[in-house]
Amino acid sequence: MPHVVMTGVAARRLTGGVTEFDVEANTVRRMIAELDRRYPGLGAQIDESMAVAIDGEIFQDAYLAPLKPDSEVVLIPKIGGG
Repeated sequence: MPHVVMTGVAARRLTGGVTEFDVEANTVRRMIAELDRRYPGLGAQIDESMAVAIDGEIFQDAYLAPLKPDSEVVLIPKIGGG
């Protein structure tokens, strides 16, 4: 199962402080859906304000990116700016 690590503070309020998860999913889309099922509202938080790194590579459009059973996914707060 892919292992997910969430950094930053904003999304932790939705998980009760939990920052690491093992999620049965084969795409980022399914991972987000499963996390949202466990922690309602987390999916929207990820979609709106988090970048996704899979096995050390940051993805711009990760929604359909494949996940392997041993993948490490890191959710990183997006940096705003202009």
